[in-house]
Amino acid sequence: MARKIIKKDKGPLEIKPKEESVWVCMCGLSKNQPFCDGAHKIVVNEEEDKLYEYDKEGHRQEIK
Repeated sequence: MARKIIKKDKGPLEIKPKEESVWVCMCGLSKNQPFCDGAHKIVVNEEEDKLYEYDKEGHRQEIK
């Protein structure tokens, strides 16, 4: 079963369990789930009122 994340922010979620932060992916594109690998940088120009899907190569398609 595929996991989906509904995001509000276009960047990762910071969690501070100890002295160093842990960054959790919120865009759903990281290849190192559940941790951020910087893949969110390709979503910075998404329009707020639209929903997008990305393929494995990072190509975006509007789905709603």
